Amino acid sequence: MAREPLDTLAAVRAAGKTGVARTLTAIETAAGEDWLAALLDEAVANATGYVLGLTGPPGVGKSTLTSALVATWRGEGLSVAVLAVDPSSRRSGGALLGDRTRMKTDPADESVFIRSMAARDRLGGLSDHSIAAVALLRAVYDMVLVETVGIGQSEGDIALVADTIVLCVQPGSGDSLQFMKAGIMELPDIVAVTKADMGDVARRAAADVEGALSLNHRAADDWPVPVVQVSAPAATGVDGLVEAVRNHRDFMAEAGRLDAHRDRLHERWIREAVRESHGRTGLRQAEGLLSRTGHKCPFAAINRVAEALEGRPRLP
Repeated sequence: MAREPLDTLAAVRAAGKTGVARTLTAIETAAGEDWLAALLDEAVANATGYVLGLTGPPGVGKSTLTSALVATWRGEGLSVAVLAVDPSSRRSGGALLGDRTRMKTDPADESVFIRSMAARDRLGGLSDHSIAAVALLRAVYDMVLVETVGIGQSEGDIALVADTIVLCVQPGSGDSLQFMKAGIMELPDIVAVTKADMGDVARRAAADVEGALSLNHRAADDWPVPVVQVSAPAATGVDGLVEAVRNHRDFMAEAGRLDAHRDRLHERWIREAVRESHGRTGLRQAEGLLSRTGHKCPFAAINRVAEALEGRPRLP
């Protein structure tokens, strides 16, 4: 296959939103190509942005909150990308929900990029394409917000890409009890109780969440998970959420936590890709190769493992 014109990170950045959109399309259509793996690994090596994962059940208000966060970050002069990971259509395989119908942004703003991607067969979670998209976006934009539909697997899948995870809980829905049963409270770095304008119901939900969080054993130097009450339509609590994200980002920047965290993510990306394409048996067969494969270039590593397992010769 001929190399794409946008085969370097500098070229993608220079082309702006059009270049990013073209590259995300290539991620969905040219997976496994060496030129694309090289571009994505260049993005991994130049990941200057920060990734916020926003998850929670349908109807909790994630898209409205996303719009408020984008507006706040843009007001601070930050560039923002939003990746909305939606359930897949069984007929077409595409995303069922449209991002621009749910989020209010200025389409003429070159510093805001929004894209929907289908979860495919990940039950609301993140496909390999979504992971690659995040790798690219965090090398182009200051803030990357990944929004997933929380129907079970996505709460765990969001941890594959996020530097900070925000779990959204809706007052009066019984979510906090269900999350407690499922152990999901071990995942978030921040919990946002949405629709705080509901008053006492929202305050009770926040208290329930704090109670659930108190059951998790955490070391003395662990991050203390804050519970923030927000109402994006009423414009209350958003600043508190932004501050909580900023505080967690500062925490991750200390003592090399963020670098270590991303090294673990990259290793998981390789293993998840091998398991998705070759199953658990393939993953076991690849263990020796994985131990010799550096996580600094995860996309090239994925290609090498696939070639080894499938017996494909490398192209010149």
